Amino acid sequence: MRTSDWPRTATRWTQLTLAEDDPAHLDVDFWTSVMRDSRSNAVCLSAGGYIAYYPTRIPFHHRSTYLADTDPFGTLVEAARGLGMHVMARVDPHAVHADAARAHPEWLACDAQGAPIEHWSYPGIWLTCAFTGYHREFITEVAREIVREYDVDAIFANRWEGYYGMSYSEAARRSFRDDTGFELPKREHDPSDPAWPAYVAWRRRKLSELVAIWDTAVKDVRPHARFIPNLGAFAARDLEPELVRRVYPMFVVDKQGRSGTEAPWVAGRVAKRSRGLFPDRPVGLIASVGPEHHQHRWKDAVAPPEEVKTWIVDGFAQGAFPWFTKFNATVSDPRWVPAVVEAFNLHARLEPVLAGMPVSAEVALLDPHRAGQLRAGAAHTFPDEDGFYQALVEARIPFDLVADQALSAARLRPYKVLVLANAEQLSDAQCQVIREYVAAGGGLVAAHQSSLYDEHGEPRDGLGLADVLGVDLVEPTRGPVKNNYIALTQEHPVNAGFGGAKRIIGGTRLLRVEAREGTEVPFRFVPDFPDLPMEELYARQEPDAPAVITRQDPGRVVYFPFDLGAIFWEALQADHGRLIANAVRWALGGEPEATVQGPGLADLAVRRDEDGVAVTVVNLTNPMTMRGAIRETLPLPPQTVTVALPPGVRNAKARLLVAETEAETVVRDGRVEVGLAGVGLIEVVHLTWERS
Repeated sequence: MRTSDWPRTATRWTQLTLAEDDPAHLDVDFWTSVMRDSRSNAVCLSAGGYIAYYPTRIPFHHRSTYLADTDPFGTLVEAARGLGMHVMARVDPHAVHADAARAHPEWLACDAQGAPIEHWSYPGIWLTCAFTGYHREFITEVAREIVREYDVDAIFANRWEGYYGMSYSEAARRSFRDDTGFELPKREHDPSDPAWPAYVAWRRRKLSELVAIWDTAVKDVRPHARFIPNLGAFAARDLEPELVRRVYPMFVVDKQGRSGTEAPWVAGRVAKRSRGLFPDRPVGLIASVGPEHHQHRWKDAVAPPEEVKTWIVDGFAQGAFPWFTKFNATVSDPRWVPAVVEAFNLHARLEPVLAGMPVSAEVALLDPHRAGQLRAGAAHTFPDEDGFYQALVEARIPFDLVADQALSAARLRPYKVLVLANAEQLSDAQCQVIREYVAAGGGLVAAHQSSLYDEHGEPRDGLGLADVLGVDLVEPTRGPVKNNYIALTQEHPVNAGFGGAKRIIGGTRLLRVEAREGTEVPFRFVPDFPDLPMEELYARQEPDAPAVITRQDPGRVVYFPFDLGAIFWEALQADHGRLIANAVRWALGGEPEATVQGPGLADLAVRRDEDGVAVTVVNLTNPMTMRGAIRETLPLPPQTVTVALPPGVRNAKARLLVAETEAETVVRDGRVEVGLAGVGLIEVVHLTWERS
């Protein structure tokens, strides 16, 4: 008998998203071999919604025109169950065909004038509104039919929110008016309209209710079954936290690859971001075998195999179980198959050790929530956090993300340093949590406008953490400023390693602050001077306003009153990365408990249990790292892994889990060292010891 905790054993997912003509030429043997060779233990298969791939009996549930007397969904379910796999049925309710639109116009999303909205990509079909009977009743019945007729463990819903914008359907207008007293906002993201924040809260509540309705419906038919909506990296925040804790057994994040100037570590950030809000929930990262691009869509193409592998591996290194998706069952280009098989088999080999060891870090980067933001996808990033994230990866300082919604004394207790890249909006209660954390000895590194606004986005008279940071605000942010520099003005570990430079590049958006008594000022701003004509390119005045402020009372605190993270991400000047790393190391009081030293770029994850430590090294050293796609994996040069030994342990042993070999260990000054001759895509150093 299956139980409701099955999601914890579903750790490698194959997803097959069928095209309408697939029933005519589905190669079940091929897909069975992919599932078997990749050691997938779970599968997600197209079932219904926009198109039914089984002989549905529900009116207006459009059967594939190629279905005839076949049942491709049922055939694939049987094949997966024959391999002992968990099975999830995919539905997509975001659009309907013309016959359904004519019969039920009340199901459709509408614009502000009340006109139905045609699909932006495929004319002749129509977008649905999540606040109508189509979602609450029709899709509920579809879910019940699938779970009743087939041996499945869950329903998985893609684009389950219907139309992504604001729908002005009559049902949405009426529901919003009845619940809030407001008419729907005329414009989205208008903070001056009191209806907008009411809409954000109302939408969150209604979508949460919808998930609960669907989940209850499938559990009524099969008690162990669940309804699992597809999520973007931020989307769990769009639902009621209590509902998430009660209903969601796992998260599935639809961030299928990187695009443009995204770094490959974005895959690992998905896992960190999910753990930062709900640390006890498994999270899966959907990876497409095809290329991803913000402006172009080639969903039936194949990305370079090394790009696909790197994305999958960095995701599971940071704790997101692997999930790959293929759109269209017809395989016109099979080059993705070996890449998926290799990456999934790596996970299968590492899982027995890593699954029982929680990810651990001494540094936490606060992941700030933007008030009034609706569903921002995983690709939507913020340059301040991107810059700090990149700097910490380059510095090889292992770190976690902690959501500001989860900020509490208990949540911060495991960490020695908290980093605020630009946590602009913090409530008084959140500021107090941070204040008490520092008072208890915790380190703090903060930048730019952190705590300048309250949780509603209203500006404060000064910084909410002014007493902790040791500064008083003199002038609000100005900028963009060109040609700004900061001068090294006194010796301090924060300005070490700049090779004799007297000044380095500053920021583009600056706050003017005064440093309070008891602080040190290792850098000061050089007053503005022209960048043209070139003959005028010289400083007229001595450095004056504080640019970096440090204090220790008792926790170590560093504050940068400028956009350090954003300018590092934009310009990638090494001095800015060094400045961030110096600040975090000083606040930490030295090197992290686990380090990996050597040339190259590597994303690290550290896991611990009572008997040892596992240090995961993902090799991101590649000319295509900062703008994909990766064409080949270039081996990482030799590295040295060091781990601080806990008191009272002896006989430290090391095993390289990917190379499947023992490694020599050397103990020096309370740290155990392990040498790596090189790293291909990934290596895991598993250290174990005995206790005296």
